[in-house]
Amino acid sequence: MTTIDIMSLYPKDMNIYGDSGNVLTVTRRLALYGYEPCVTAYNQGDDWPDHVDMILGGGGQDTGQKKIIDDFFRRADLLRTLAADGTPMLMICGLYQLFGEYFETVDGTRLDGIGVIGAYTVGQDVRMIGNLVEHSDDFGDVIGYENHSGQTFLRDGVRPLGRVDAEGRGNNGEDHTEGARVHNVIGTYMHGSLLPKNPKIADFLIRTAVERRYGAFEPERYQTDDQRTALAALDRAADQARRVAASRPR
Repeated sequence: MTTIDIMSLYPKDMNIYGDSGNVLTVTRRLALYGYEPCVTAYNQGDDWPDHVDMILGGGGQDTGQKKIIDDFFRRADLLRTLAADGTPMLMICGLYQLFGEYFETVDGTRLDGIGVIGAYTVGQDVRMIGNLVEHSDDFGDVIGYENHSGQTFLRDGVRPLGRVDAEGRGNNGEDHTEGARVHNVIGTYMHGSLLPKNPKIADFLIRTAVERRYGAFEPERYQTDDQRTALAALDRAADQARRVAASRPR
């Protein structure tokens, strides 16, 4: 058995700026490693699946966050338990904010988060937008595209995903942090989609999910020669996309 169960969290309302590409990247890479990806799209009111190995969530406008908030809190305890247990998760933009403590929108509306990540977000009128390269100890240079008006501030002791140079804005435009990491949960403002251009992060999510379920990540056991060749071609395309994106001005 080599099945890996992936959940796409609220894709109807939290999927802008190409965040569905993260799901496509993980499923494609899993298949090329010789594993069988099984994707469940979870939206408001759906039944929760019996098993989840990985959860991927995207961004959305304030209206999208308000649409899902009731159902989101209905699943809050389960999401907190899965996160604490080490389930790998990637939360982009709007869901990154809701995985924090709260998000106060620019009109003063407060949306409570589920507190997986020790962070809070305050809306502002000025958008932080543009191509971004951040520097991560674990993943090297992470390349993406930020587009958000919320300023996110990490609590003491919370590790950022990476740090941005002076021209980048990141979490808040003030402290040079971007994103956050808690347990095996990654939160970030990086769209683009993130994972096609950052296979190291995709492979971290994959390896963690496989090892938690089967005890070891063994692509050499399951891959065919054609799959190895296709994966190498995919990595070359990612390198080219990274170079182009990094060279583009904000």
